[in-house]
Amino acid sequence: MAKKSSKERTFEGLGVSPGIGIGVVHFRESSAISVPEYRIAAGKVADERSRFNGAVNRARGQIGRLRAKARTMPGAAAEELGFLLDAYFHMLKDSRLVRGAERRVIDNRINAEAAVQAELAEISDSFMAMDDPYLAARLDDIRELARRLISNLAKSPPKPVTHVPKGSVIVAEELTPADTAQLNPKRVAGIATLLGGAEGHAAIMARALGLPAVMGAAGLLKSINAGEGIVVDGDRGRIVVNPTPPTRAAFEHRIREHKREKKRLSRLRHQPAVTRDGTNVVLQANVELPAEMTLVSHVGATGIGLLRSEFMFMNRDDIPAEEEQYRILKDLVESMEGRPVTVRTLDVGGEKTAAALMGEFGASASSALGLRGIRLSLSRTDVLESQFQAILRAGAHGKIRILLPMVSSVSEVRQARDILHRAAGELKCRHVAIADPLPPVGTMIEVPGAALSADALAQVSDFFAIGSNDLTMYTLAIDRGDEHVAYLYDPLHPAVLRLIQLSAEAALRARIPVSICGEMAGDPRYTALLLGLGLREFSMIPANIPRVKQRIREMDLVAAYRRAQIIMDQMDSGRIAMLLDDFNALA
Repeated sequence: MAKKSSKERTFEGLGVSPGIGIGVVHFRESSAISVPEYRIAAGKVADERSRFNGAVNRARGQIGRLRAKARTMPGAAAEELGFLLDAYFHMLKDSRLVRGAERRVIDNRINAEAAVQAELAEISDSFMAMDDPYLAARLDDIRELARRLISNLAKSPPKPVTHVPKGSVIVAEELTPADTAQLNPKRVAGIATLLGGAEGHAAIMARALGLPAVMGAAGLLKSINAGEGIVVDGDRGRIVVNPTPPTRAAFEHRIREHKREKKRLSRLRHQPAVTRDGTNVVLQANVELPAEMTLVSHVGATGIGLLRSEFMFMNRDDIPAEEEQYRILKDLVESMEGRPVTVRTLDVGGEKTAAALMGEFGASASSALGLRGIRLSLSRTDVLESQFQAILRAGAHGKIRILLPMVSSVSEVRQARDILHRAAGELKCRHVAIADPLPPVGTMIEVPGAALSADALAQVSDFFAIGSNDLTMYTLAIDRGDEHVAYLYDPLHPAVLRLIQLSAEAALRARIPVSICGEMAGDPRYTALLLGLGLREFSMIPANIPRVKQRIREMDLVAAYRRAQIIMDQMDSGRIAMLLDDFNALA
């Protein structure tokens, strides 16, 4: 416990779930267990393997019970937890952690607890060497399973987060996804942790439950006591302990403003995204996990403009078969009830890895400039063909489109189309129902070479999708994950805007649709500029759709076009930002 202090104290962290929670500190103690290590006699190895397998079976039973509970949870939380627990169940059946720990018991003749700990340490080292937040979040899942196995071996099962006083803010070193799933939003006001990040399943669960959460708050546990007043600001990544009356009043005012804005924006759900002078704009959703589908419908998205198919390949030791991919995609397509679903083919490589697919390619697959996106798919045409077959079969149940990532040449699109036609032919020979006609095939514009050759790519593409995040990064040679250069990342850099303009104009000349699906699409600050550059389709995280729709409905397109022309004559990004912000202020 920290020394008691009545002074207001502020901690900075990562706002991983939006909203503001005001309440009282309630500690969740760490479930870490001290793990002994000792040698096993040769004649006792079989008994130790049996003890280990018993712990695995108990863990599967615990996960099974959590799966049953997950079905009773509301909407997105039920889907997210169900998806996560299915992955846990699969990992307990066959994963590197389980196989490796059992092998250590046999080969090294050490106790099962130590074997689990040693295997986890080796997995952690290999994951952390990649310095990728997505992988770090997946490592959290493996750690959770390891903790569960060790707890079962030590006969000290995890303590559930049960009833807490109403108005509690859960403060902990970290929360597991299972911990988070057991929180009751009617009693818990928010979450504050020392560890964790936005990509982790605990953060995703917090968002699904609508609980404000701040994670990664350095020094938090050294300076806080049970029972103290606390505010969790998930919007700004801030935690305030013992807020003064004026501070508390300011946060209460923001809560009221949040409620008013949410109510106002909710009225837009069934309203069209149309400018004041009558131009219709298509607003679609980016989807990373099936759990997000509930929110897609809630905000009134007209379709899925970008379905990231990587979730089917991550966190597993094998490659999903055609049938498994088909079942997942079929459910997503049917849930959209006729609205289009754009499936981006597997985009792993660089910072996003799938061990079962990439191991054979070594360093090239882990480089941002190496074998990633369509390049990797064309190196494993069997995987791409299987994915195409799953997409084609799902297309028999609704509207579907195919999007090719990381394209840099016309030949890549042509090769992919040849594989698609081959996949369709094989399915027809099997008398399997597929999309008829074949789905449109689009190209992602996310490298400068693709933007500069957009006219040629438009001749072999049915549509374009501009990925502004990667396009900005590659154009400016900036890694946003590197704190030394992240400040140079600027979507308003004249070179980035020129490439977006070139891509949009090439699509318009070829009379094919063009959308933008990076972070620029979901930020109302950029809406007028993007419309002025000719874009009429936007795809973004679902939560941003109401704010962008509101901006569109209050805007005059002719004025936006004129301002965009002025902006494109500028040579300085600071001047561009000023002109854009001035225009937005006049709306």
